Amino acid sequence: MLQRLKTYDFTLLFAPIALVSFGTVMVYSASMVYGPVVLDVPSNHYLLKQLQWMVLGIIMLFFMSVFPYRHFKRLAKATVLLMVILLVGLFIFGSEVNNSLSWYDLGPLSFQPAEFVKIGIIIYLASVYANKQEYIGNFPKAVLPPLVIISVLLGLIIMQPDIGSAAIIGMLASIMIMSSGIKGRHILLLVVVTAGILIMAGSQLVTEERINRFSGAYQPFEAPESDGYHLIQSYVAIATGGLTGVGLGQGVQKLGYLPEPHTDFIMAVIAEELGFIGVVITVGLLATIVLRGLYISWRCKDAFGSLLALGISSLFAIQSFINLGAMSGLLPITGVTLPLVSYGGSSLVIMMISLGILNNIARTVKVREEERQETYEPEREPVPRTRQQGVRSWN
Repeated sequence: MLQRLKTYDFTLLFAPIALVSFGTVMVYSASMVYGPVVLDVPSNHYLLKQLQWMVLGIIMLFFMSVFPYRHFKRLAKATVLLMVILLVGLFIFGSEVNNSLSWYDLGPLSFQPAEFVKIGIIIYLASVYANKQEYIGNFPKAVLPPLVIISVLLGLIIMQPDIGSAAIIGMLASIMIMSSGIKGRHILLLVVVTAGILIMAGSQLVTEERINRFSGAYQPFEAPESDGYHLIQSYVAIATGGLTGVGLGQGVQKLGYLPEPHTDFIMAVIAEELGFIGVVITVGLLATIVLRGLYISWRCKDAFGSLLALGISSLFAIQSFINLGAMSGLLPITGVTLPLVSYGGSSLVIMMISLGILNNIARTVKVREEERQETYEPEREPVPRTRQQGVRSWN
C-alpha cells in the first residue's frame, strides 16, 4: 500500500483538492445572498449541491488515478459515437438555459454534454494520432479524417448555440493537431482553411448580441447600464478588493450587482473579498496544474499518454484564460466557468476525471523511470594496462 502511494503525483492531488475545496467555500460566499434574493432558493442551496459534486469529483479523481489510461485508447471510437448521440439528443430532449439548448434536465440532475465532449475529444485525438505516427506526414490519410469528426462535433455545439464551448474545443483540437507531429506546411494549410471558413461563416455567427458583447468588453463605459454592466461591476469588485480584500463573505458586488457571481464571475468575488493575494493563489494553483501536466507530457515516452497529458493541460489553460479574460475585459463574456472553482457539477466532475487520468499517466511515467533505473548497469571503464601492472606489483 505504501509503495503504491509513493507512485502518486502529489502535486496533482494537492492542487486540485485545494482548488475545489476553496472553490466550494467561495461558491457559498458568492451565492448565500444571491440565491435567496435573485433565484428564491435557500442560502445554502448551491453550497450543498457543490459539496455533493466535490465529493463525487474527488472519488473520480482517485479512481481514475488507478485506472490504466491505456484502456481509453480502445474506447476512442465508442467515445466519438457517445459524443454525437449526446449532442444530437439535445435537439430532441434538451432543455434551454440562457437561450442555449445545451442541457439535459433529469430532475435533480442536470448535465451539459459539451463538458463531456471536452475530455472526449482529447481521448479521441490522442488515440487517433498516436496510431497514425508512422504515416503522420500523409495529410489525406492521417490528418484529414479526424478533422471531419471535429467539424461535426463543433457544428452540433454551435447550433445549440454554445460559442464558448465551441471555442474551447476548437482551440483544444488545434493544439493537439499541431503537437501530433504533422508537417509545417500542413499546419499552414489548416490555418488558412480555418480562417477562410470563419470568414465565410461570419455572417451567420456574428449577431447583434455578439457584437454587443465585444463592445461591452472593450468599450464598457459607453453602455454602462446594458452591454458594459457586467464588466463594470467586475472592475468595481477588483478595485474594491485591493491587496488583501474586504474579508471572506464581506463582499458587496455579489448582493445583486454582479451577475452570475457564483459561476462566470467568481474570480471577481475572490478579488473583492480576498484581494490580489487571493487571486494570485488561485491562479498559481491553476498554473501549477497546467505546468505539471505539460511536464508529464514531455516525460511520457508513450505517444498516446503524451498527447493525452498535453490535451488535459491545454484544456485547463484555455478555459482558465477565457474565464479570466472575460472578467478582466481582455476577452468578451462567453459564459465559461473557472475550472474547479466556479459552481457547476458537469464541469467539476469532468475536470476531476481529467486530472485523475493525468495523475495515472504521471504514475506510469514514474514507475517506468524507476524500473529503468533499477535495471540499468553502467559500464565500468577499463583499467589502463600500466595501472593494472602497477597494482599487481604492490600486491
